[in-house]
Formats: sequence, C-alpha cells, structure tokens
Amino acid sequence: MQNTRHDPPMLAEPAGTSLAAQWRQRDLAVLWHPCTQMREHPDTLPLLPIARGEGAWLIGFDGSRTLDAISSWWTNLFGHAEPRLAAAIARQASTLEHVILAGCSHAPAVELAEKLLAIAPREPDRAPLAKVFYADNGSAGVEVALKMAFHWFRNRGIEGRTKFIALEGGYHGETLGALAVGDIPLYRRVYAPLLAEAVFAPSPDTFLGAPGESPEDCAHRAADGLRVLLERHRGEICAMILEPLVQCAGGMRMHHPLYLQLARALCDEHGVFLVFDEIAVGFGRTGTMFACEQAGVAPDLLCLSKGLTGGALPLAAVLATQAIYDGFLDDSREKAFLHSHSYTGNPLACASALAALAIFASDDVIARNRHTAARMAELAAPLTDHPHVGDVRQTGMIVAFELARDGRDRTPFDPALRIGLRAYRHALACGVLLRPLGDILYWMPPYCIDEDALRLLADTTRAAIDAAVHEAFQEHGACA
Repeated sequence: MQNTRHDPPMLAEPAGTSLAAQWRQRDLAVLWHPCTQMREHPDTLPLLPIARGEGAWLIGFDGSRTLDAISSWWTNLFGHAEPRLAAAIARQASTLEHVILAGCSHAPAVELAEKLLAIAPREPDRAPLAKVFYADNGSAGVEVALKMAFHWFRNRGIEGRTKFIALEGGYHGETLGALAVGDIPLYRRVYAPLLAEAVFAPSPDTFLGAPGESPEDCAHRAADGLRVLLERHRGEICAMILEPLVQCAGGMRMHHPLYLQLARALCDEHGVFLVFDEIAVGFGRTGTMFACEQAGVAPDLLCLSKGLTGGALPLAAVLATQAIYDGFLDDSREKAFLHSHSYTGNPLACASALAALAIFASDDVIARNRHTAARMAELAAPLTDHPHVGDVRQTGMIVAFELARDGRDRTPFDPALRIGLRAYRHALACGVLLRPLGDILYWMPPYCIDEDALRLLADTTRAAIDAAVHEAFQEHGACA
C-alpha cells in the first residue's frame, strides 16, 4: 500500500535556478552531513535533495525518482511512507508522545518488550533472553551491552574482566565504546587514543579464505584463532561481540553459520558473554527473523535497532538473560545499571516498532523476502563473469559485488581511482542510490521492491561498473 502525500511547503524558485539546486545551496550553507568529507560536496559527491518517499523510491523536489537500493542506511524495511507505520505513530502522538521511563511505564514499551522476547532467538537447554533495555540508536545499544557485560562481572567481585573480543573487520557504531570494538581503520584510527582496549579475533569471512577453503573451513580456522586469544587472555575478557553472518560496514563480508556455533561454545568454555549485534542483519534481512537463528544459537545479549521500527524512528533494544539482569539486583545503587537516555523507550518509536512486528505477522514477510532474495540471486549471477567483479556474495536480501581490476584473480583497483565512488555517481544519474563501501557495491533494498525495480537495479549496477572503469581509464590511462 502507498499513500498520497502533499509535498512540504517550499520557497519560490528563483529565476534561472532549479528547485533542487536551491535546496542544495541552502543545505550546504547550514548542514554538516554524517560520514562525509564535506569538501567533496557538491562536485565530487552529488547531494540528492529529497522531498518525500514512496515505497522503494525517493522523490526529489523536481519529481525525479531514485531507487533506494540501500534502504536508507539499512533501516527501511517495508518502504518509505508506509501507511501502517504512519498511522500507528499518529495514533500514539495523540495520546502520549513521551514520558520518562525511569519510574514510569507506558503500554507501547511494555507491549513491545513482550513481543520482542516472544520472538527472540532461542537455544535448547539455554536460558532464554528475558529482559529488554531500550536505547536511542544502534551505537547506544552496543554501549549498553558492553557496559552490562563489564558491570556484571564487577558486581560479582571479579575485577580483571575488562576487555572485549571482536572480529577483525567488524563495525558496531561510532560512539567511543562501540568504536573501541570496531576494526575499520578509517573510522577508528583518529580516535584510537580515546578508546578502551579490545582484542580482535580473525574474521571467518569466506572472501578472505585460502584457495580451496570451504566456508566451513574458514569458520573452523577463525574459531581456532579465537580459541588462542581466549586462552591467551584467560580471565581478562568479559564479552565477545560480533555481527552474525554479515559484517556489514566492513564490506558486506559474509561467513558460515557454523562460526556462530563455534564461538558460542568457546565463550561458554571461557565464561565469556556472547553479544550478537543484529542491528543491521536482524528483522528478516538474512532470510530469518534474526541471523543467528540459522546457526541455532542464542546470545547472552542481543542488540537490535535500524529495522526495529520499520525504519521510521530511531530506537534500540538490548535483550538480556535473566542471569545478567539478576546480577544488578542489590541494595547498592552502585550495583544498579544507571545507564540512561532522555528518550529511552519513546512511545512513538515503540508504537512504530509494534506496527512493524504486526506487518511481519500479517504479510508473511520472511517468506516473501526469500522469494525476492532468490530473484536477486538470479539477477546478480551474470555479474560473476564481469571482468571487473572479483566476487558476488549473498546472504538473504543482501548482495555484494567486490570490484576488482582483474576479476579473475581479484586484483584490487588502486584506491586512488575511487572506482566505487565513480560507480555511485553513474548509478545516481540513472536513478539508483548505490552508496558504496570503498570499491564494494551492494544491494540491500526495502522489502517491497518489485520486479521492475529489481531489473533496473541489476541493469544499472552493471552499467555503473562499466562506466566507472571506462571513466577511470580515460582519465588515468589504465585501471591500475
């Protein structure tokens, strides 16, 4: 379903200046954009003014349509301006827009927690996730989980458990605690002096596997490396955090579910909490409601955000076991978990999340996603033979294309050529938003994407790669 909306009020257009250009000028006069070298605006990196959204499409002030192939930073599940989410938010806004959650309660927060715990991943013979702590966004949710893990050991009088283990190439957010367990130099390097110490285990990423190595072999090899680190730092680690199945910001690196089973067993052996960051991969992205379900394992702490509200409003939830919760029950306030956000458990966001879960139930979203994912695989398959594609990989509704100077031996392009950025610009000119991760293009569209949009996405991706390589060759004489 799509609803009809009026464009927001706009200033009169100056003679000789397009409305989009006018908005770009106004924007650059006052805004500092995230994850952007602002010097690149407006020439190197085009700025796309958006008036409204409609399903899988972003509509410009001039009426132009751009396919949101990345779900607006992986948040949007059911399409822009989804009327059921909008209606739920509007209903809630008319009764209670916000109330402090410390000492107060409200229906949306309680009902959402009940529903999340009911659908949370479970593992036989393991205590289920039993409590929900709300935060404002994914990074904040990761901070909550890390602090809970550390503080639990401290409450038990175990002082030495001060370190975390994370995966090489992983990403968990931009706040200082979350950044400390991330391993992407572009984001981490500048702030390294401010970060807590973390230990990084080998990634089970199948792309980095040796010739002839199966995905299961990669999982075992990485688990062997994890075992060594846990033994080396015995008694020092309070928790391990990882993104199940797909390391998203690290380049859509994918691994076999077996690794989650091996990591779970090793964490149990060493008395270490296991934290699953399903902020990007949860809520149906990988073919199951939660990615870790494909391994049949459950974490001690589960971080959720992004698609939690269907992408309509910011909200995070951290699900914890009863044992972790009980570790904070004491007469001392110092043993309480005093972490807080002003908008914790915001009723509007919780109402949107409840509506999103209702859509999963009414529309059989997971089954439909599997059908869409199969079609995405068919459309992506021809690019495996492209001379400048070194790898095509897929997990559910996430497809990634590793661009390479020579696709046969995966020789990378010189980063200075910025092939990914060139492809992004060409795709944008064709009406498709493909925001690259370096020289990696990926598809992560809203679940409502239809056949025509999928074909446009596939055709534009190939054309954008061809145009990017041709442009670099024309400017530099060779793609090296």
